[in-house]
Amino acid sequence: MSGKKPVAAPVKATPKSSYNGPVVVDPVTRIEGHLRIEVEVENGVVADVRSSSQLFRGLEIILKGRDPRDAQHFTQRSCGVCTYTHALASTRCVDNAVGVKIPKNATLIRNLVLAAQFMHDHIVHFYHLHALDWVNVANVLNADPKKAASLSNSLNENRKESAADFAAVKDTVKALIESGQLGPFTNAYFLREGGHDAYYLPAEADLMATKHYLDALKLQVKAARLMAVFGAKNPHTQFTVVGGVTCYEAMTEARLKEFTDLYAETSAFVRNFYIPDLLAVASFYKDWAGIGKTTNFNACGEFPEDEYDLNSRFLPQGTILNNDISKVYDFDPTQIEEHVKYSWYEYGSPKHPYAGETKPKYTKLGDKEHYSWMKAPRLDGKSTEVGPLAQVLVAFARGHKPVVDAVNYVLKYLNVGPEALFSTLGRTAARGIETLVIANQTQVWLDEFKANIASGDKEIYTEWEMPDEAQGVGFVNAPRGTLSHWIDIKKGKISNFQLVVPSTWNLGPRDDSGVMGPVEEALMGTPIFDPMRPVEILRTVHSYDPCIACGVHVIDSKTGQTRKFRIL
Repeated sequence: MSGKKPVAAPVKATPKSSYNGPVVVDPVTRIEGHLRIEVEVENGVVADVRSSSQLFRGLEIILKGRDPRDAQHFTQRSCGVCTYTHALASTRCVDNAVGVKIPKNATLIRNLVLAAQFMHDHIVHFYHLHALDWVNVANVLNADPKKAASLSNSLNENRKESAADFAAVKDTVKALIESGQLGPFTNAYFLREGGHDAYYLPAEADLMATKHYLDALKLQVKAARLMAVFGAKNPHTQFTVVGGVTCYEAMTEARLKEFTDLYAETSAFVRNFYIPDLLAVASFYKDWAGIGKTTNFNACGEFPEDEYDLNSRFLPQGTILNNDISKVYDFDPTQIEEHVKYSWYEYGSPKHPYAGETKPKYTKLGDKEHYSWMKAPRLDGKSTEVGPLAQVLVAFARGHKPVVDAVNYVLKYLNVGPEALFSTLGRTAARGIETLVIANQTQVWLDEFKANIASGDKEIYTEWEMPDEAQGVGFVNAPRGTLSHWIDIKKGKISNFQLVVPSTWNLGPRDDSGVMGPVEEALMGTPIFDPMRPVEILRTVHSYDPCIACGVHVIDSKTGQTRKFRIL
């Protein structure tokens, strides 16, 4: 881990009001897709929650009758962010169905591109999707650039930032505010007159984070290019096929150097800026180590040596129940079921994905009995959180050394115990830990790939034949958590296809027993200072990095017809 010394920060308590009544955030911005969060507040604290996805996903219907090899091209269009994870899940599920054993180089290339996806995704999330929940950009005008430079350089020995660097950023923000052309900061809660008491970073820390917000805009372009070196393009990579990969150019000296150079720059940013900034901001918000708690977690693990063996993955699979990290259960895919009692689907008993159905039945906005286009996945009947926190908890509990070392460093730096992991702050920290561990391990996979090529091993594809009938599943630990695609093949075509995505695990509604989904559970008890500017809700919701597009698509609510749009 990087960082010179902890920031000496006073621990404040998140303020709350005496407000009673509803608060609706619709739409939740700085996410992919359309999410509505409706809460009831009692004496300034959240007492009831409904998480509602407002668009329908019809991919399962679209895929019926198509060639199984086409699935990856359709499913990765469900999103514009982590498109590769859907391509990989679809490819893995057909690999599994047809029983092909892919070459070692193909596994390494798939792992390298996925590692690049994690670095890009998590950097963008921290700086551009989540930071404004904690950083008051308007407060930059009160900062001393010299003190901001001193603070920043104290956090990492590789930083050489000057007072002039920060003064330039302060001037830029000042000009934006005075012009009224605020761009992404328009309507930010901290811009209202009088500020917002729930923001309590010192002005110099706000200036430091704002500068690195702008720096990260440039860096994330390079991280995206890192994926495209082997993936042909990004988003919507074009290199995965059933049986392996097609990027023969990946084995040339030019492409290897391009990947190596971009990886070096991206991973250095993770170590020198992302992690130190995360810890510095967290030092001022340690009260959030007691807010946003959930109970159960599952992770399918990721980065395999053997594509068919979940236990061969670098990040381990597992399930944790009742916040007890002294015991890890094996992740059991046979125990997955999706509930639809509170969703906008025709009611049926909970079903395993191989028997899954997609029969939309919309009622109305505001219906408390049926209120989301998302289904409610459950593992052995339990609501379980997926994502970086789940993966880090499982790896930590299993004694995975890189994760254990990183978690212990973070806990020591913040001077908190392991119980702090079960929180909004812990969820945000886990995303940084996951990024760092993957960034470090990427060098190992890259060296192994180069050694294979040097030894003369250049196999990246295995021939196979389409069976008349088969079933298969592909698991990917996406940046947002456990993703699985399930295929049933009959007469060589797709007879059924189901996607169980991280956002339905985390943001889905209540199940048949009335048990809340993880985000609903996490928001319970959250203090709300200003019901007109409920940044506290955004902090926890954004800590999951919601990607609603995975869970929904477009439908006319009156006619039930799926609509097509042409963008000119």
